Amino acid sequence: MSLLEDVKRITEKATGWKRPNDPQALLRERKPQIYRFKDDGLIPNHPKWPLVIYKSAVRLPVSLDPAAVFEDLFEANGWGASWRDGIYDYAHYHSRIHKVLGIARGTGRVQFGGPKGRTLILKAGDVAILPAGTGHQCLKASGDFLVVGAYPSTGTFDIS
Repeated sequence: MSLLEDVKRITEKATGWKRPNDPQALLRERKPQIYRFKDDGLIPNHPKWPLVIYKSAVRLPVSLDPAAVFEDLFEANGWGASWRDGIYDYAHYHSRIHKVLGIARGTGRVQFGGPKGRTLILKAGDVAILPAGTGHQCLKASGDFLVVGAYPSTGTFDIS
């Protein structure tokens, strides 16, 4: 067993949280919210593809590690290199790779598309799919705000 798996097992035992057996069963069918942003001179956004938000798309039972739910869902759907953290508090974008964000805990007020974009409230269970170039910035977040992010298997990570 790898060190990472040992740490996961110890964490599960200490917290009582488990990884999901069937993460797909935790999905809720939701209509996507679509937002399109133009290049504003600072943030390019994507010329063709929109930001897609699914509100309350994932059930997060208290018995499960909410971040593990998103990690397993993302991996099962081809999104890898996942991480757990927040969203930077400055406007930025990734010009060469798409990104998916799952809100595992808390609430955040996030501006998408740059200063001329839209500010949205994201909460636990929400999913955001950002095409390459989409600006994003956390304006305010609850103290327990936890985001799981991931990237497709192709593309090169950068930050601008």
